[in-house]
Amino acid sequence: MTDQRWAINIDRDQIGDARIVTETEAELPDGAVEVSIDLYAMTANNVTYAVFGKPLGLFGNDQGYWDFFAERDLPGRLPVWGFATVSRSAHEGVPVGAQFYGYYPMASHAVLYPGRVSANGFVDVTPRRTTLPIIYNQYQRIDALGDYRAQDHDYWPVFRPLFLTGWLIADQLEDERDYAAKQILVASASSKTAIGLAHALQQRETRPQIVGLTSAGNAAYVEALGLYDQVVTYDAVSAMDADVPSAMIDMAGNPQVAASVHNHFGAALKASIVVGKSHWDANEDAGTMAGPPRQMFFAPGRSEKRIGEWGPDSFRQKLEAAWLGFADLAPRILSIDKRQGSEAALAAYFETVAGKADAKAGLVIVP
Repeated sequence: MTDQRWAINIDRDQIGDARIVTETEAELPDGAVEVSIDLYAMTANNVTYAVFGKPLGLFGNDQGYWDFFAERDLPGRLPVWGFATVSRSAHEGVPVGAQFYGYYPMASHAVLYPGRVSANGFVDVTPRRTTLPIIYNQYQRIDALGDYRAQDHDYWPVFRPLFLTGWLIADQLEDERDYAAKQILVASASSKTAIGLAHALQQRETRPQIVGLTSAGNAAYVEALGLYDQVVTYDAVSAMDADVPSAMIDMAGNPQVAASVHNHFGAALKASIVVGKSHWDANEDAGTMAGPPRQMFFAPGRSEKRIGEWGPDSFRQKLEAAWLGFADLAPRILSIDKRQGSEAALAAYFETVAGKADAKAGLVIVP
């Protein structure tokens, strides 16, 4: 926890343009709380948030990820997942010192407006956030999390939100009978969401083959994970059997990689699902692609569907069991690269936007 107040402002149109700004301690409105952010993760998923910061229809309205923490006429504040401690409170139900896991701006502090407060946490009811997916507005007390363990603390913000996405993708695949595919092609197989997906698929009694597509530089690391039945480098896609019914899960959104898969498999590609856009600066002109249209996977929509079908308690229990089955693997999959302060936070952001972050490390920031 730091008493110094800072934030990182990002140009909404040019996500590579970011700078540190100094914040001042403002009077806290009635019903609000201020949290001091203790630790957050910086991953390729955050780049996807920046790319989709402006309204693109993902939320079914005219909002985007920039709307979580900044008004429309202000620079963007990037959402990150992490832990925070209440440093000041003007809400009788949320005391100073309480610790929460949730969605925060890339900053040292944040002001939240708790609603629906319970022993488990609260929902932020800042007006511009009430029409955004509730999964991003929930703040959970650390001592009420059924699957939180102290030894996993640093891995939680690195893996937990991305594991959830991977688990939900695996659920959709099973629900759709794998789109009649005999193999699942996971592009950007070294990514944390891909790792979560591969682990979730491995838990099934019967499943398709899991093929990790990755760069030559990451191939040895991906093979060592032991989560993929086969690892294929991007330049070797053309050597694969093009007649095997396949489905592609694209974690990075690189159109050139997608085109190589689509045009190689053609009609044998039964589904093409885009999850992220960490390759935000890749040339979008990949030409005509054979095979099915690409469809976007939206984790909040999938989670809301399952919560509606299973009920919130059952959904939580299933997720907690799945996470605990994965959590012991996390330290063996990657190390934690912990950095401190605003300058380190800005450098980590630039490093991640440039695609230079080490896939074998979990990058966390202590403001």
